Amino acid sequence: MKKDNVKLYFVALVPGEPVYSRVLDLKKEVCTRFASKAALRSPPHITLHMPFQWPQEKEARLASSLTTLAAEIAVFDVSLQGFGAFPPRVIYVQVEESEPLRALQQAVQKNARSRWHIYPKQDSRPFRPHMTIAFRDLKKPVFAAAWATFASRRFTGTFPANEICLLKHNGKSWDIAHTAPLARIFRENRE
Repeated sequence: MKKDNVKLYFVALVPGEPVYSRVLDLKKEVCTRFASKAALRSPPHITLHMPFQWPQEKEARLASSLTTLAAEIAVFDVSLQGFGAFPPRVIYVQVEESEPLRALQQAVQKNARSRWHIYPKQDSRPFRPHMTIAFRDLKKPVFAAAWATFASRRFTGTFPANEICLLKHNGKSWDIAHTAPLARIFRENRE
């Protein structure tokens, strides 16, 4: 396998409108006010599986596998509430943890191990859902001012998690390569 045939991919939930545009506007604000533009290289998202290398000619296998997995999971709502930080560089929109979100992330991880043979690194962090608005290129001396701007700011939102996205790095930024719709709501009527 040639190195230039290997691409970077990751799996995420990408919110629909209006949440998508609201979070994108926050990323643009961070870029303008604090000279941190790295977060603009990907769409607003919640990471379900960290970036990994994969042969581009086998991308259809990833897409097919995600489509199969997504068909087994019901649509659910994701709620956003305020901001958080991983000092000294990361600022994010907080995602309220929920059982459906945790179950989805675990299903994606299990799928990656069993179908793609991709295993997390030993030093992997536990799942802490969030939407990054500033990271890598936010200078440490600027972090305090940026965090002061967002720490007490209000932000709320809700969006339906209705598809899993496979994102692919194009050499400069991340593009959505495939979307896999979650199962339509199948709730029992209870009387």
